[in-house]
Amino acid sequence: MTYAPYNKNAQKFFNQYQSLTFEQVHSDWFPLLEKSSGLALDVGAGSGRDALALAERGWDVVAVEPAGELRRLGEAATVHRSIQWVDDSLPDLAEIRKLSYRFDLILVSAVWMHIAPSSRERAFRILTELLAPSGTLVITLRHGPGDGERVFHEVSKAELDGFARHRAVVPVPLVGSTAADQLERPEVWWETAVYRLPDDGTGALPTLRHIIVNDDKSSSYKLGLLRTLVRLADSSSGLVINRTDDWVDLPLGAVGLFWLMQYHPLVLRHRLRQAPGSKGYGFAGEDFYALEQLSPLDFRPGLSLSAVHGPLVMRAIRQAAANILKNPAHFTTWPGTNRPVFEGAANRIRIREEPVTLDRETLSRFGVFRVPAMLWDTFSRYACWVEPAIVNEWVNLMSGWEVRYSTEIYHKALQWAEGRRDTSLMRKLVEQQLAEGRVECVWTARNLSQQRYDIDHCFPWSRWSNNDLWNLLPASQMANAAKSEKLPSDALLKQARPRVTEWWERAVIGTEIESRFFAEAEAALPLLGESRSLDSVFEGMLQQRLRLKTNLQLAEWLGV
Repeated sequence: MTYAPYNKNAQKFFNQYQSLTFEQVHSDWFPLLEKSSGLALDVGAGSGRDALALAERGWDVVAVEPAGELRRLGEAATVHRSIQWVDDSLPDLAEIRKLSYRFDLILVSAVWMHIAPSSRERAFRILTELLAPSGTLVITLRHGPGDGERVFHEVSKAELDGFARHRAVVPVPLVGSTAADQLERPEVWWETAVYRLPDDGTGALPTLRHIIVNDDKSSSYKLGLLRTLVRLADSSSGLVINRTDDWVDLPLGAVGLFWLMQYHPLVLRHRLRQAPGSKGYGFAGEDFYALEQLSPLDFRPGLSLSAVHGPLVMRAIRQAAANILKNPAHFTTWPGTNRPVFEGAANRIRIREEPVTLDRETLSRFGVFRVPAMLWDTFSRYACWVEPAIVNEWVNLMSGWEVRYSTEIYHKALQWAEGRRDTSLMRKLVEQQLAEGRVECVWTARNLSQQRYDIDHCFPWSRWSNNDLWNLLPASQMANAAKSEKLPSDALLKQARPRVTEWWERAVIGTEIESRFFAEAEAALPLLGESRSLDSVFEGMLQQRLRLKTNLQLAEWLGV
């Protein structure tokens, strides 16, 4: 479909959409939601009228609009509400699927007639895969002739009902599902189709339970691979290389790196067996044991390593990656089959004796590791429940191999190396900037040279342990204490945007830590990709804020 008419005549369409109210257009289906709220997706959001109405009713909204000029007007009209705008479109919704959200409401209003008939079944499938359990999908259908400017296709509710039967979503009956055109075009009329997903329907959680609890395990490797992927999905979704309908492609080096980070304390510090008997481990060669001089925090994603430690870590990653493909990835199979759950391919890689940065480009050199999209989304959304299940089963395995230790020792060894709540580098940067001039609290705009200050984790450390430079912001002690462990609201974070980006501009850009700043952001923030700009980092923060609110149900802070 083409968006040229919407860009060329953006103001005309904006005014047309705004001439009608949400209630006029959607009164037939909205009572179904009663007084509920949650996370909504508005596909083809146009002027933002519907997204704004939902936000005013307590919903968090992701608004999708592919026409740039129209999206710009919509953003300006809704900037004061919790609405995240994304440049994306049906049938793919490729950017939205990168976020691994599941939506309680998906609204596709006045869009379906633009989708080519050959693409509709796929578009419907993707929409239903984005629904949360008990989520509602609303599609409004335009019937009648075109306007000579835009391309319209014939549509029918019967076609949608056929798609729904194949996707196991339930049609919801409406009273008065057809209506005359609100703009009084005599040959145009509208029809509304509503569907509900009774549960997630993917089979991801039963599959995970089978692998964690029931699957045969001659070592901890299968659990180690699952935990590696859960950690990647939860903390470093920005490392994803590509996503299709069925697969999420990761850098094989990232899988190997996270594998090393979790096995480092188990094997090198606590000396705990990861398989029965006294045999060695396929991933643990000379380079792995040489990492004993380092902490897992010394080679986490985004960091730059010296010519001494860089090649060492790279060689250890290479051996770990090869072992992952040969063992747990190969032997982790779908229940009742011999078909592997995961796929992957290694590249031949030459490791030079030189410094290295553990960014997505470097980690991609090792090859590709493929995760079924439904499992990746489950890892992302349910990490706080899936990971403890993996850890408990891991403890049970080790207890069977070495009974001389207490379960407390095993759990301690399996703690992920988060590091401490370290703000020392950022505090040094604040002191440098204070010596040169004014530094403002990002939340209150107060001058920090005149009062005591703190370094605030924008997204609370206690719920999402992240010491990345982009997540550490100068704040007054009063504001930091008031915020505590809450998540800044959408409106508050947007209000702070000029102060946040100004701080980054002064303290980071053009300094020796600039590369690290962007590498950390690239790994942690979805949709950032290779766009190394401060605006793209901030947009990534807005998306991550919504992800944390949705997945972890964090309380919000509205400011002082």
